Amino acid sequence: MLAVHDLEVRLAGHTVLDVPHLSVLRAETLALMGPNGAGKSTLLQVMALLLRPRSGRVLVAGEPASPANELRLRRRLAVVFQEPLLLDTTVAQNVATGLRLRGFDAGRRNSRVADWLSRFGIAHLAGRQARTLSGGEAQRTSLARAFALEPEVLLLDEPFAALDPQTRFSLLVELQETLRETGLTAMLVTHDRNEALMFGQRVAVILAGRIAQVGDPVAVFRRPASTAVAAFVGVENVLPGIVQRCDGGLAHIALGSHSIAVVADHPVGRQVIVCLRPEDITVVLDGGRDKQTSARNTLPGTVVSVTPLGAVARIAVDCGVPLVAVVTMQSLQELGFRPGSPVHASFKATAAHTLPGR
Repeated sequence: MLAVHDLEVRLAGHTVLDVPHLSVLRAETLALMGPNGAGKSTLLQVMALLLRPRSGRVLVAGEPASPANELRLRRRLAVVFQEPLLLDTTVAQNVATGLRLRGFDAGRRNSRVADWLSRFGIAHLAGRQARTLSGGEAQRTSLARAFALEPEVLLLDEPFAALDPQTRFSLLVELQETLRETGLTAMLVTHDRNEALMFGQRVAVILAGRIAQVGDPVAVFRRPASTAVAAFVGVENVLPGIVQRCDGGLAHIALGSHSIAVVADHPVGRQVIVCLRPEDITVVLDGGRDKQTSARNTLPGTVVSVTPLGAVARIAVDCGVPLVAVVTMQSLQELGFRPGSPVHASFKATAAHTLPGR
C-alpha cells in the first residue's frame, strides 16, 4: 500500500536516510522502531509525502509520487504527530478541519465528525475549547480528525510518547480496535519496545538511518539480525563463544569456562555471539534449584546486583560470564535475592539465538 525504494535523504550535508526498500502492506500495521536520532520521523515524513528525498521513489498503492500527483496522493494519507497540533477552536471544529478543506458540505461533515467523536469517546467534549484538553483528550481529538478523513493509510509519529502509561495503553488498545474495524493500513513510529510489540503485525528496526531488520515481532525480538538490533530490542545478554561440537541439532558452545547447548548448526571452531533475553533466564538460590527443570543449561553464579523495576526486578549474576535475568517482585521477596547470594541461572537450548562472531 505504501513503499519506498532506493531512498536517500541528506540534511546539512549528511546522509540521514539510506533505505533500499521498505513497504507497508494493505491493511497491515507496521511498527517502525529505533532510538532517538535514528531517522524514524524523517522516514515517516518522506512516506507521508511531506519531505522530498534527494533520490529514490515513494509509491502509494503502486503509483510513484511526483510533483504532478503529490497532492492527490497525499490526500489518501493521514498523519498524527506526537504533538496534537490542534487549532484554537472547539474539539468538533478541529475534527472537521480536514473535511472543510476538502469541500464537504455541512451535513456530511457534521455526521462524520459526530461519528468519530463518539468512536474515540470524546462526544461530550465536542464544544470544549481544544486548548483546555488534557494530553489524552487532545490526542483522541487528533486521532478522530485523522480517521474522519477516511484515509487509506494512517501514519503515526510517536503519538503517545508524551502521555502517562495508563492513558498510552488505553489509547493504543482503542487504536488497534479501530484499525481492525476499518481495515486501515497503518505505520506507527516509536522508540518504545512495548508499543511496537503491541501494535505491529510486523516490526522494522531503523538504526543510524538504515533499516536493520524487518519481520514479525517474535523474529525481531527473539532472533535479532545483529548485535546492534539485539541491544536495541532488549537482549541484554550478548556473549561471545566458540563452537565446540554439533550433534542432534544442538551446538555446544564454550562460554568462558562453561559449555552450553543451543539449538543451532555451526562448524566446529566457529566464533559466535550468543543472545539471551533476560526474561528467558531463570534464577534460583543455590540449593533450591529444581532437579527436574526442563532447562538444558544451568550455570552456577553469584548475584552482583538487584535493581527493582516496578513489577519486576533486574538481577545481574556473575557466572564466570555476566548474565542478566528478570524476576517478578514476588519472587524477589520470596527468595530473598541480594548481592552475594549464590545462585544457579538456567535457560533452555531453544531460548538462545546465535549470530556470527567477529
